[in-house]
Amino acid sequence: MDERESLDAFGRVVTTSLRDAGIKDGDSLLAGKWRAPSLQKLQAALAEFTPEQRDVVRRVVVEVMTAATHDFLFALQEACDSEQMRILVKDADIAKRSDGFHGEIFGEKGWFARFSAYGAPPEEA
Repeated sequence: MDERESLDAFGRVVTTSLRDAGIKDGDSLLAGKWRAPSLQKLQAALAEFTPEQRDVVRRVVVEVMTAATHDFLFALQEACDSEQMRILVKDADIAKRSDGFHGEIFGEKGWFARFSAYGAPPEEA
């Protein structure tokens, strides 16, 4: 596995296990799929929303998950740049391969476009 493949392997995990997982959880809440007693009131409240309101909630979830992923990756990059940590994937120091993890998520060749079940975020949120 070369360094680019190592960086992409990391990106795939972050994309699917962080951003996609959060969006999927949001979709499950909107669909009323959770059985946890602690979520029943929230799901009941969401069920009363109009389709337009539910669309806004979903767009908020996607935006929040995108922003949280960006900020998490930015913090990781800063920690690596200041030598507080190293992130190794198959012995490759992937922070040295990237200009910034947070920038890897965007664009038509970015991690979200290539690895996310939900694709890249829309231009307008």
